[in-house]
Amino acid sequence: MMQDLPIVYVRGYAGTTSGINRAVDDPFYGFNIGSTHVRVGRKGDPVFYQFESPLLRLIIDKHYDLLVQGGQEQYLDHQQDGTVAPNSIWIHRFYDVSAGTWGERPQDFSLVNAAKDLLRLIEKIQTKTGALRVHLVAHSMGGLICRCLIQKVIPELESGAKVTDYVDRLFTYGTPHGGITFDVGFGLLEQLRDEFGIAGADVFGPKRMYEYLTPGVEAGAAPPKGWSAREVPQSENALPLDRIFCLVGTNPQDYGAAFGASSKAVGAKSDGLVQIENAYIPGADHAFVHRSHSGRFGLVNSEEGYQNLYRFLFGDIKIAANLEGLPSFVVEGHDDIVWQAEIQLSVRGLPIVMAERAAAHYCPIQLLSSEKGSADRPVPLVTTYLATALSQHESKRARYVLHVRILSLRQTGGVFGFFDHVEQTADFDDTLVVDVEVRDGRLASWAKWNSEIGEALRDYEPEGDPIEDEEPTEGYWSSRVSLPQSADFLGGNAGIRLTASRHS
Repeated sequence: MMQDLPIVYVRGYAGTTSGINRAVDDPFYGFNIGSTHVRVGRKGDPVFYQFESPLLRLIIDKHYDLLVQGGQEQYLDHQQDGTVAPNSIWIHRFYDVSAGTWGERPQDFSLVNAAKDLLRLIEKIQTKTGALRVHLVAHSMGGLICRCLIQKVIPELESGAKVTDYVDRLFTYGTPHGGITFDVGFGLLEQLRDEFGIAGADVFGPKRMYEYLTPGVEAGAAPPKGWSAREVPQSENALPLDRIFCLVGTNPQDYGAAFGASSKAVGAKSDGLVQIENAYIPGADHAFVHRSHSGRFGLVNSEEGYQNLYRFLFGDIKIAANLEGLPSFVVEGHDDIVWQAEIQLSVRGLPIVMAERAAAHYCPIQLLSSEKGSADRPVPLVTTYLATALSQHESKRARYVLHVRILSLRQTGGVFGFFDHVEQTADFDDTLVVDVEVRDGRLASWAKWNSEIGEALRDYEPEGDPIEDEEPTEGYWSSRVSLPQSADFLGGNAGIRLTASRHS
């Protein structure tokens, strides 16, 4: 059984000195904050739901230790090497040196210095716990500090160390991997922010991001043409993309910073501060959830956030679903018709939706491809992780349910036409029920569309042999499930490609 590794939490942006002073008053930098509100139903009305906080849940669910005794680093300093429990939680208190509440002159915040100090903390944790690596969990700007660590600070070490000598996995909540941009101002707001460094927020602009995300680059260097802050370059010494997970928020309405001005400036396709397209790293696994950047309906203090975090760090099976075999009239957009897919992913035993992409949240999956000859190219729908050890069902199988809707709308000259459109009605709408277990050391799975089951899902248990595994590689599983008869208008060849692999 794999050893549980130390978790280091890195908080997000606090703003000016007054904001930093408030941030350092929290002993755990926000990782201890829970919530009591959740939006449910078609109208999204708030109801009471008590989420303890990710900090408490890790202590309760995984028996992680929280070791303080006056100060976490002081505690480590007084312990003998290799004697501290590896399954422990640590807070990177990088803002403390920039606070004006300790009686000393505060230092100007430096993202690079925060990343260097994170490396120092990781090395101390490794020494005291004996752990080979740590998990990094970060909110907002904290994810950029982590990326500075893995893309600049560690690669610049003279020792030639690999990132994986220190970091096992990186999980980010609402991190602006592509920076922070606005829907208003025609770029003027970004220019003013980056030129004058207002409240240190220029760290979210391309020039500063290029400086702290690129090894060997000094302050003042301009990014080359075509450079993208979202990319994490891959090499033998880099953190592999499959070791990174990005949680993306899609609810700007509930983000209350600056009395709602932030969400209005950033736009509807955001979590209220970070635009959806900027919140994930290309090639890394990610999930969309209808939560705000922070606050009452925030990402970190949510059951959705915690369940994605838990399964990425501790799950044993990685699951992916792709839509394939779509006809050319869908992927090429014949007759000015735009095709989109919406998905919801749920896991048996959880009170929340693990991932959701919907037009109402400005994040449907576009089925139209901009590339020629792409009709045979699969469309990724969702990726998630299962923890079979958590299954409380008598079958011991982990079950996930994928709700798929395919919709079309006529678009002419950039204008949608509604004369033949029926609102809130999909061309295809069904739910794929998938059961997974580890049998004799191999993955086995059953899959069936809800329209073909004919009984309540709580009573349904698959019978017979699992569906055929088309992947000969040990530890991997792949099979195709055709869409049901109600999707025959797509030509009869469309289906869902399910893949599963051992996650360790």
